[in-house]
Amino acid sequence: MSKQVERSDSAGDDDLSKGEIFDVLQNERRRYTLQYLREHDGPVQLGDLASHVAAQEYDCPNTAVTSAQRKRVYTTLQQSHLPRMHETGIIDYDDENGTISKTAHTEELTVYLEIVPGSEFPWREYYLSLGAVSLAIVTILWVGVYPFTVIPPLVWATLIAIVLSVSAGYHTYAGREMTLTEYVAEEAESDN
Repeated sequence: MSKQVERSDSAGDDDLSKGEIFDVLQNERRRYTLQYLREHDGPVQLGDLASHVAAQEYDCPNTAVTSAQRKRVYTTLQQSHLPRMHETGIIDYDDENGTISKTAHTEELTVYLEIVPGSEFPWREYYLSLGAVSLAIVTILWVGVYPFTVIPPLVWATLIAIVLSVSAGYHTYAGREMTLTEYVAEEAESDN
């Protein structure tokens, strides 16, 4: 028996609030759903999505997912997660056909899907520290504390600019690799 999921009138037309975004993204299955949609151009089938989400949850290839694992994920996606995401306008969910499609809001959530490994120093703290050290050096130069004044201020400014540029370049490069998207590519390689 199939039920039609209706979207509220305001969903899809307005920007999503932070509360709506975080409410939806607090659940891992919903994050895996968005990840899967980002990797596929057209509508996806609920069965394929359930297999993917189960594989992610049980940390195994799609081919190793048991029917019980797949069914458990399928049921909760169908009854809870997909209707909730549809109501907020994050996805289009056609319950009768079992298809899920992207909306304009789907791509907006990309920034929220970034992963920061537990062992990595948080970048915001790194840049705050870099700013504090730079400000301390500028203050010391302004006051004229020896031996810092031996090196000309232009050299200090150049060193600070180089450290900032190298840090930002590395952060940008490393950030490209640290999204849920990388895990889809790794899974596809392991399935082949």
